[in-house]
Amino acid sequence: MVSTKLQIKKEDTVKVLVGKDKGKSGKVVKVLPAKGRVVVENVNLVKRHTRPTQANQEGGIVVKEASVDISNVMLVCPACDTTSRTGIKVLEDGGRARFCKKCNEIVDK
Repeated sequence: MVSTKLQIKKEDTVKVLVGKDKGKSGKVVKVLPAKGRVVVENVNLVKRHTRPTQANQEGGIVVKEASVDISNVMLVCPACDTTSRTGIKVLEDGGRARFCKKCNEIVDK
């Protein structure tokens, strides 16, 4: 899936719908639009074995977040506090903003 127009942005709160971390929620740390994936904090944790280098004298096992496919997460609306789809509204000043399709409130800050 290669899509540049994504409904989820950095700093959004999302909930995982499928996979081993189903039901977990967290803040989006990074969005990878070319791959159609997002990195969510404390979700999809993987262990990486690193060897000692000049910068990292210790080496060892590092636990970090791996990316999740964007189709497996859904935005949590800050107003109604439920997962919901989003739409785009054209504002009076000519700008555009995302809105929650359940409560009709604007999601963008």
